[in-house]
Amino acid sequence: MTSTLASTSAHVLDLRLISPGERHAMIFSRFDALQPGQCLHILNDHNPQPLRNQFELRCAGQFEWTVLEAGPTVWQVQIARTAPKPVAPGGSCCSGGSCCG
Repeated sequence: MTSTLASTSAHVLDLRLISPGERHAMIFSRFDALQPGQCLHILNDHNPQPLRNQFELRCAGQFEWTVLEAGPTVWQVQIARTAPKPVAPGGSCCSGGSCCG
C-alpha cells in the first residue's frame, strides 16, 4: 500500500550526477520550494546520514525521512515536507534562504 505522501508529486534528484560540494545546497533549495505533502526522492552513492542530521537541525518538525534502499552501492531516500516553512520575522531567514526555518 502506498502512503499519502508517496502518492503525491515527487521531485527526483540523482545526487550521483552532482558535484559533492553542490549537493546539500541543492537539496535544501529544492526542499524549501516544496508544499506540504510533496516530496524529494534522492539517489546517492553513500549513506546520506549527514544530510539527515542537517535536516534534523534545520527543519525539525517539517519533514518525514523514509529510506527506500539502503546500499551497499545505492541509497534511495524520500524526504517529504510535512509542514510549511515557518516565516522568519522580517520575511527572510538569517542565512538568505539556505535554511528551513
